[in-house]
Amino acid sequence: MTDLDQTASRAGRFTFPGTDLSVNRMGYGAMQLAGPHVFGEPSDPEEARAVLKEAVALGIDHIDTSDFYGPHVTNRLIREALYPYPDDLVLVTKVGAWRDEAGAWILERDAGFLRRSVEGNLERLGLSRMPIVNLRMGGPEDDVAAPMAAMRRMQEEGLLDHIGISTVTERQLGLARRIAPIVCVQNHYNLVHRADDAMIDALAADGIAYVPYFPLGGFTPLQAEGLKTLAAELGQTPQAVALAWLLQRSPNILVIPGTSKRAHLRANVAAAGLELTSDHLRRLDGLGGAS
Repeated sequence: MTDLDQTASRAGRFTFPGTDLSVNRMGYGAMQLAGPHVFGEPSDPEEARAVLKEAVALGIDHIDTSDFYGPHVTNRLIREALYPYPDDLVLVTKVGAWRDEAGAWILERDAGFLRRSVEGNLERLGLSRMPIVNLRMGGPEDDVAAPMAAMRRMQEEGLLDHIGISTVTERQLGLARRIAPIVCVQNHYNLVHRADDAMIDALAADGIAYVPYFPLGGFTPLQAEGLKTLAAELGQTPQAVALAWLLQRSPNILVIPGTSKRAHLRANVAAAGLELTSDHLRRLDGLGGAS
């Protein structure tokens, strides 16, 4: 045990709506455990497994993954490092895409493909059913009804307990919720990419989790410099400050920063205990808001 044990719990806990699943709001995204561009094997597999073990030791009980990371690399590493899994560990996967031999991301959401994807995740993770599966959409005009119906059927058959959805508009989310309960939404959101502000507030009112990705994506040089300046004043990394802002933005926000290095993991998890003042929040809010 170390001084950092259970650090992730300092951000508080969240219970997914209509479930008995409760997680620390500071989680971990496994995507970066794969090779460059989320393709192929990691350069240091032992460090990758060590990161996963330390994440659990730090109190992280929510790990986000997918068979199309690698492909299959992150799920294999998770099983190698953590199986048999702690009773409180919630593994969340994503379906709706695959990787070709060149590493391109190919979106696909027909019922047969989604079923094979869920079954593949179960096999590689060594599970009999997934706690949560996110349906990955592509664009605002994509049909959400057919793939959501397929997800609902798999839920009824016991392949997965709960359904999340990713990369969606408010219209698509509304249509999806008519077909099956949604427990989490995973979209692009951060300090300067805030198109989902209204969605986050509406989801919070309904007790539904919002899981932002790219917490530092899309910053201009001026915005990045403002974040770095405040981080230096606080003795923190810019990533930690950006994560702390997300945690204070709304109680339904769950963060899943990813890294392949233990030192970086510790810095990210430290954000769970970072309290930003009203002045800090004002300065951070002033950095942008671009959609």
